Amino acid sequence: MSRYLIAESELPKERQKRRARAGKSSGETYQATLEQMRPGADVTLIAPADEDAPVLSPEELARFDAVLLTGSPMHVYDDTPPVRRQLAFMRAVFASGTPSFGSCAGLQVATAAAGGRVRRMAGRIEAGIVRGITATEAGRDHPLLAGRPPCWDAIGIHGDEVEVLPPGATLLAGNAATVVQAAEIRHDRGVFWGVQYHPELTMAEIATALRSQADDLVENGVAESDDDVGTIADMLEELHRRPDHHPLRWKLGVGREMAEEQRRRTEISNFLDHAARLRDGGI
Repeated sequence: MSRYLIAESELPKERQKRRARAGKSSGETYQATLEQMRPGADVTLIAPADEDAPVLSPEELARFDAVLLTGSPMHVYDDTPPVRRQLAFMRAVFASGTPSFGSCAGLQVATAAAGGRVRRMAGRIEAGIVRGITATEAGRDHPLLAGRPPCWDAIGIHGDEVEVLPPGATLLAGNAATVVQAAEIRHDRGVFWGVQYHPELTMAEIATALRSQADDLVENGVAESDDDVGTIADMLEELHRRPDHHPLRWKLGVGREMAEEQRRRTEISNFLDHAARLRDGGI
């Protein structure tokens, strides 16, 4: 039986807010996704950024088959106690040799822990549909992106981005909005695969996130009004209910890579399939 550890960086108040609007914290969403993808797996959920969180040693982390890091509102460039605890956790993951995967803030945490830099996106936010993700030359042959076409769309929402990848990292994909959309980071004894978008989320969840950040989207010029945000959110929710509805896909300008759940989860599936080889140094 596989043992997976999910680490979320949402703090208690943030978890409560997300549960109120989406039904689950970011970590609980990841847990539900993993339990669907790997029935019978032993999944443990922790919050290393919390003040009262137990500190896991590299030896304890080595007992897991993989570690997965969630998205969150955390800004890893802020020098605060929660950020320091989250980065210390990620350094312990690298030291343990346990393979790890992360999306959105998870990629940013791994980047900062390994010596890279993360920044706020200047005057912009990427929200809802992450368009035109394109694999680099290294990414086209990388197992994280196996099965992806040369260019694809995903769901996501973020106002921070990786500015500089750390030493030992490989850029795997980017798009016009964000240079680093997918990367591999090798640091200490560990290997991390991560993406800036959200393969773990449903389209209903990203619709909820859009509504909750409508004011920010208008302020940053992504949308002209709250009504515009609501219109896109409504269509995403409808596509969640009817993923095979091609007229709706056409209205949103998306294909099967985003509309179909199995395709959206490609990177998570590839990581889980290769976790054992990553631990053994076979990749």
